Amino acid sequence: MKEIQLIGANIPNMPWQDRPEGNENPVWRHSDNPVIKRNPAKGVARIFNSAVIAYEGSFLGVFRVEDNTTRPHLRMGHSQDGLDWKIEDAPIPFIDEQGNSYMPRYAYDPRLVKVEDTYYIIWCTDFYGAAIGVARTQDFKTFISLENPFLPFNRNGVLFPKKINGNFVMLSRPSDSGHTPFGDVFLSESPDFVYWGKHRHVMSRGGQGWWQSTKIGGGPAPIETSEGWLMFYHGVTGTCNGLVYSMGAVILDKDEPSRVKYRSRNFVLTPEEWYEERGFVNNVLFPCATLNDAETGRIAIYYGAADTYVGVAYTTVQEIVNYVIDTHEEVGDDADLGKI
Repeated sequence: MKEIQLIGANIPNMPWQDRPEGNENPVWRHSDNPVIKRNPAKGVARIFNSAVIAYEGSFLGVFRVEDNTTRPHLRMGHSQDGLDWKIEDAPIPFIDEQGNSYMPRYAYDPRLVKVEDTYYIIWCTDFYGAAIGVARTQDFKTFISLENPFLPFNRNGVLFPKKINGNFVMLSRPSDSGHTPFGDVFLSESPDFVYWGKHRHVMSRGGQGWWQSTKIGGGPAPIETSEGWLMFYHGVTGTCNGLVYSMGAVILDKDEPSRVKYRSRNFVLTPEEWYEERGFVNNVLFPCATLNDAETGRIAIYYGAADTYVGVAYTTVQEIVNYVIDTHEEVGDDADLGKI
């Protein structure tokens, strides 16, 4: 087995459970899932597809909240252990760069990523159709909403946690403005978080695994390892009973992340538990965030379940990277630079 190192900060107090006895899967669930259930706060019907981060010895989250209107917005949450969450009573108060209120019409499926000394929130917003919204903060008190990085239609904006070759790098999934029936993952770069270009194709849907035959999309921020960038993502297939969302894993080249080094042909987690199979939208497992401890190699994955709940799952960098290498399948021209 190849020795793999996780590169990053130490989070010794992150949530963790050892693999259950008899479980041979590369990823295993928290025993008391879902960690956020229905009606988790006053006036809140559901929280799911949300982002968390370690911050000053505890944990912060940017949560997709749906109140009794079902129109999604973002709220902050706080936790001492990463499992028991207190959700704030009001939406995040976004402002523009001049200090004026600048609230999105809707906001969902956030990611929360630190690059250097700044935290970036990326979500799906309305910009004459589904598009990617971004904001920055340094203290989680002032949230400055920025110009839309890409034209519509686009979803699943995922920022790398460090600059690569001097540029910010973001993954996205170009789409239509509805429930997209197609989709591959692309990459874009920016020197200043204003102007984006050098667009590259990263990953194609499909392959032997039917679980990702309809579309794919980036999940949590990629994790830097000695083997490359480890990324969890969602894959979608169509069935006679609707769409099913599962979780896969891929390793991207460290210096040219539009090149796929290894990609598992298998899902690493798929809807099997009641809270993943039954909810507002059945059969959805949608990863949005991870906590990673460099010293132990432990990884905790936060995912939305059935568009209703928040679940947590666990793995180690050693376990998951070797699993992806061992089950690698090259799909389309994933190994190329992504430039035609």
